[in-house]
Amino acid sequence: MGLEFGLELPLGGEETVYDVAIIGGGPAGTTAAIYTARANLKTVVIDKGLTAGALGITSKIANYPGIPEEISGAELLLRMRRQAEQFGAQFIQDKIQGCELQRDPKVLYGNNGTYLARTVIIATGSMGRGNRVPGEDRLLGRGVSYCATCDAAFFRDQEVVVAGNNDEAIEEALFLTRFVRRVHFLSPTPDLKAPAELAEELLHHPKVTFYPGAVLKEIVGEERVEGVRFRQRGQPEQTLSVSGAFIYLQGGQPITDFLQGQLPLSETGCLIVDREFQTAIPGVFAVGDVLCNHVKQAVVAAAEGAVAAMAVEKLLRGREKLAVDWSK
Repeated sequence: MGLEFGLELPLGGEETVYDVAIIGGGPAGTTAAIYTARANLKTVVIDKGLTAGALGITSKIANYPGIPEEISGAELLLRMRRQAEQFGAQFIQDKIQGCELQRDPKVLYGNNGTYLARTVIIATGSMGRGNRVPGEDRLLGRGVSYCATCDAAFFRDQEVVVAGNNDEAIEEALFLTRFVRRVHFLSPTPDLKAPAELAEELLHHPKVTFYPGAVLKEIVGEERVEGVRFRQRGQPEQTLSVSGAFIYLQGGQPITDFLQGQLPLSETGCLIVDREFQTAIPGVFAVGDVLCNHVKQAVVAAAEGAVAAMAVEKLLRGREKLAVDWSK
């Protein structure tokens, strides 16, 4: 597995084994990190980016307990993250592409590193994509990529497309500018769903052409990517000649592809857990929008993260019951 992803050593060296690795930095994952770090468990949160999830792109929240003023989802997540970091949680920006959950310790393979952990909490949300763009699957690995940091060097002095609108897509596009001649950035929405400073950096970069409200229709090519077809709102369909297509689009499906069939899913593609949010594999938990029959509210996701975190601590420390902790 490690060789398949081109990653052999865990981030930080062979000796780095976390007590808990949390995949996803939304309200469920970050709340879990607050609780595990507070319990003196070595905690890492691996997240694609602040606006990669549903809460991060929400412009206004007015019903989160303890926050009487209107607040953006990104700001709420930043507050949660700072709280987790104060207790010692580590946040790493990366995308998990695969894992080995039956091993001890469990192994997570990211674009930028390999992570080892005694337990794992899956909090990846439900913004995964269902239907692929025509040509995407056929040309995957032949010009279609989901990882600029992995593949940018293969497109040196060429033109590429980046499709997406969040901070993950923007940061990957900016990384590509170190190698390629031009990045054509197709945003499916008129505005970017990312922090203002990051969006401004993209929009003013001399190597980037920005296409707002652009829907990617097809990736074309025989043996390799040769171009893309897209349509901007109110305009006729256009074609760009490019050598690469980097896809960071979002949807409404639970994000479970990196599990590679290691955990059972419901008929609707959701993870299945017990009352303490543990999956069929001991030491692997799941919380938030990746679950079935879930009320999609930040406060509910946060509560699930707290319960799972306490279950992790109970498991690692050999207790029979959850520890009630109101004051520590």
